[in-house]
Amino acid sequence: MNKELQFAYRIKRALDANLDNLPESTTQSLAEARRVALARKKSASKPLRAVAPQFNLAGAGIGSLQDPSFAWLSRLGVAIPLLVGVLLFVGLYEYEHRQHISQLAELDAGVLSDELPLSAYLDHGFNAYLAQQGE
Repeated sequence: MNKELQFAYRIKRALDANLDNLPESTTQSLAEARRVALARKKSASKPLRAVAPQFNLAGAGIGSLQDPSFAWLSRLGVAIPLLVGVLLFVGLYEYEHRQHISQLAELDAGVLSDELPLSAYLDHGFNAYLAQQGE
């Protein structure tokens, strides 16, 4: 602690110890001086701003993420998961698309290898026959 702060603490302890022994005029003047000091402190202090928390690694020194030469690394930490997510979605879409094509190919192969002629599948009466058979 600096010397001024130590001196202020000593005065505070002495006043606290002898508060009951001080005359009324002294306690009133001390109370007024305290009000003046608090008013000065409030007017001199700046309004408080909200500070966003920062991510700091324990023991991070030279070459840390806060170093401007490594700023790209923190941006890369956001870009890589996004890129992986996009690639996963594209892969899933491709897989589902190929599955759909495979199912259609099996259906086409089944229709073409069946004993019925293709014109039977185009007949509206055949659809009614299939509906009755399904029930």
